Amino acid sequence: MMLSKDRIGGVLLLLFCLIYAWLSQDIRLLPFQERAAFHARTMPEILSILGIGLALWTIILPGKSERPELGGADWLKAGLFLVLMSAYGFTVRPLGFILSTSLFLMIGYAFLGERKVVPLVLASVPLVVAFWVLMTQGLDVFIEPWPGFLRE
Repeated sequence: MMLSKDRIGGVLLLLFCLIYAWLSQDIRLLPFQERAAFHARTMPEILSILGIGLALWTIILPGKSERPELGGADWLKAGLFLVLMSAYGFTVRPLGFILSTSLFLMIGYAFLGERKVVPLVLASVPLVVAFWVLMTQGLDVFIEPWPGFLRE
């Protein structure tokens, strides 16, 4: 069996989904939720099962016989995104979810080539606010929206 781009991607997806399935079992359930049809673990379990199936399908079925070519990748941009994600992880608590996530998305879009400020803001801020509203109001998960100095 030859390692192609598809099979390498399938192996990486399989590894990710197995770890995701294993870590999803750490989600605590309340006693009345253990026998419920839908609870906090349901979606992670379904997604990991689907991902494992897709990964195995990609690995087992024959695909293209081309060898992976890593020379054409933009490694600088990939490294910058890793730094950006790490910075986001460090700033989400002190800056709050809305500001930190909006900045993360705007800087990410700028890395990808968007230079106009209005599309950056319009593609980031409404999405972040809508996600925050969904999480806090719809799913009752508290996410601190504002920086520490603005908190009561």
